[in-house]
Order: sequence, then C-alpha cells, then structure tokens
Amino acid sequence: MSETTPRIPLIVDVDTGIDDSLALLYLLASPEAEILAITCTAGNVPARQVAINNLAWLELCGAGDIEVALGSEVPVLAPLMTTEETHGPQGIGYAELPAPTRSISERHATQVWIDAVRTAPGQVIGLVTGPLTNLALALRIEPELPRLLKRLVIMGGSFHHSGNTTPVSEWNIAVDPESAKMVFDAFSGLPDDRAPIVCALDVTERIEMRPEHLQRIAAAIGDEDAALSPDTPFGSRSQARNPVLRHLTDAVRFYFEFHVTHDQGWLAHMHDPFAAAVALHPEIVTLRPATVDVELGGTLSRGQTIADYAGLWGREPNAAVVVDTDPAAFFDHLIDRVSALAVRVEEAAGGGSH
Repeated sequence: MSETTPRIPLIVDVDTGIDDSLALLYLLASPEAEILAITCTAGNVPARQVAINNLAWLELCGAGDIEVALGSEVPVLAPLMTTEETHGPQGIGYAELPAPTRSISERHATQVWIDAVRTAPGQVIGLVTGPLTNLALALRIEPELPRLLKRLVIMGGSFHHSGNTTPVSEWNIAVDPESAKMVFDAFSGLPDDRAPIVCALDVTERIEMRPEHLQRIAAAIGDEDAALSPDTPFGSRSQARNPVLRHLTDAVRFYFEFHVTHDQGWLAHMHDPFAAAVALHPEIVTLRPATVDVELGGTLSRGQTIADYAGLWGREPNAAVVVDTDPAAFFDHLIDRVSALAVRVEEAAGGGSH
C-alpha cells in the first residue's frame, strides 16, 4: 500500500472464536485497515470471554490502544447458545494467550456503533462476524445507522447450502434470528453500492484452510511447526518460536480436529477472515442483489435465511449476496499479510530479523 492510500475505518463486531481470531490478525496485518473499535457479542463463547480474547490478541500483536467494548451478553429474545465444542473452552482452541493487561471499555458496544457513524457519516464500514445482536440494538437507538454507515459486511446465513447449526440455519443467524431479521429489514432502501454484503456458507465453506496454509506462514517467517501434521496425536501443541504462529497454530489445530471428527476432513472453514478481506477488498467477490429475510416462526426452519433473487416477494433488494470468489487467491493474500505481521511481532519482541 502506498503512503497516499486512504485507510478504511472499521467497526469490527465479533464473537471471538477461532476464525474471528484469524480475521482480527488479518485486519491488524492490513495497513489499509483502521480499526476504530472492536465490539463483542455472545456467540461462539460468552461475551466477556470474547472481550478477553480480543484484548489478548491485540496485546500479543502489539496493536495500538484499540477500544474493546462489551455488547449484549444474550440475544434479544432467544436463549443464549455457545459452542465451546467447536472453538474450545475459551473460544481460541488450544491457544493460551497471556492475560491482557488492558481493560474492557466503559462504553457499551451499541454506543460505540452509534458514536462512530455519527462522528464520520458515510465513512465507516461495519464488519459483523458474529450474531447481529449489537447492531440490532444500536438500530433501535439510531434508526439512521444504515444510512450513516458506508457499508456493512456480514458473515452469516446460508442460501443454497446446508446449515451448520440446523439443517437450514447458519450459526450466527441461528443464535439470534430476531436480530438478524431486524438488521436486514432496516437496511432496505439503500443504493446498490451501500447494500450489506452477505458472506454466507455457500461461499465461506469453500474457504478451506489446510495444514499447508499454516506451513506456508511458517516457511515465510523461517519457523516450523510439527503440530500441524494430522499424524500427530489429537491435542498436540505447537513448538513454533514465533508467538503469532504458535498461538495461531494452537487455535487452528483445535478447529482442524473438530472438522475431522465431524467427517469434513483435516481442514477448517475460515468464514470470518474471508469476510474481513471482503470488507477491505470487495473486488475479490462476485455479488448478486437479493432481498434477504429470516424465518422466525418455522418449527423446523427457524433461523433460515432466504434470498429472493427474482423479486417474487415484490420487495426491493436489501443485500448483495456473495456468490463467487477465488479461494486460492484469498489464501495467498491472507498468508502474505499474516506472515508479515508475525515477523513484525517477533522483531518487536527482540526475536531477530528476517
């Protein structure tokens, strides 16, 4: 990035988990990303654990004083679901990050959203990689928020793909379908270039991280990590020298093991880093306008996201659904960014130069 390239201000709303963690590392590694604040919601793990995870990753990476704000600890209506079996007891797999020394912000996440868009109308991009609870609550206070944001990028939903929580619902939507519906309804009537970008399972489950991707990071920074091999026992821990690689490997190792025990192979679907890349570089995807809605009442279909591409409902499109991308090119980009971050962190810690 040249010195004249403008930075992109972001509000990042997460339920940090493993793939949220890699999304955060990617954003911290991206010079064009200006993270205004990180807002935390319950999802993969409870919201306070999410906040601790974010603070710990920020400190590990030597990030600046980025505000981490606690949001809703429960969905607006549904009982809370978390998924430690997928992401580990703390939400970061086998990784054991040093306890953060900084504190959670005194501001609530909803106030962070509102203040950010009011301060810089038309400039801020919102990225949500967890349930949409915080954004839905912010909309209740500031109904103009959709028009004050520059754009919203959502990781969530499933259209022509099986769900990963119920047969038809994706996790982030299933945790709080009422909030998801509130958000999609509120973002109706925007110009095409302002419509929320939806990264659903249809595409994110093509973003398959495999051991060789992490091995490429290790090679790029002159490190190695035997724990990436599927031949090592479950629970094997990283011996990498580099702290970013070591903790990332320990996190992703857990995710690999989860996927293999669910008959998906030694891989990990990296939904959230992909959405983060789309927030910075929407040119990497093909978009299709659609009217998106969320089923709330179905006995079997609650939490299902439905995309009307043909206008059968007679309603204007309220979303731009990602329908295609190049996964290999995405991973090339991700590996370059995270490798550079890992080198910077090691050098700052006095671990030598590369």
